[in-house]
Amino acid sequence: MKATRLFRALGVATGLTVFSMSLAKAASAQPIREGGVFEDTVIVEDFCDIPGLTVQVDITTEARFMLIPHGQDGLGYGLEHFKITTVFTNLANGNAVTSEETSISKDLRVTDNGDGTLTILGLSTGNVVVYGPDGKAIARNPGQVRFKVLIDHGGTPSDPSDDEFLEFLGIVKGSTGRTDDFCGAVVPVLMG
Repeated sequence: MKATRLFRALGVATGLTVFSMSLAKAASAQPIREGGVFEDTVIVEDFCDIPGLTVQVDITTEARFMLIPHGQDGLGYGLEHFKITTVFTNLANGNAVTSEETSISKDLRVTDNGDGTLTILGLSTGNVVVYGPDGKAIARNPGQVRFKVLIDHGGTPSDPSDDEFLEFLGIVKGSTGRTDDFCGAVVPVLMG
């Protein structure tokens, strides 16, 4: 997996996890508001396509989520605020870098496809800074992306309590800001 895709996938996956957990609440005409702190750890082998580089990725996400019904159909539009701290640690030598992300994601358009699914056009905007062990910034990724996802609405398009994530349909508009080479900045520090 390319590093930029890994970096973005971790953020998108975290967002989708929080989003999915939020949809478990019963629907109402009032906005649904939730928040919390979520932690996850994954092991990535051949990190940044470097054979033998095994990295532990520890992710802490502070999230706030709101789902607001809009329009005649009462389709829910989501708004998420994230602060994500990700520590990448080379398991062979203990070298680590830390990524700090602050972002906002929101639904720009929710479309009932008429076949039991919703297509959501989303916007994610924010800033990511990767710090070396000395606390100095080694990579940055500010800007915004637009993406689409497919949701099964469980036969009730205006009730998010039975919604189920089906598919990430892709990036509609790539990053508009500076996009430093994540692997180019991180691998030398991790390999140390």
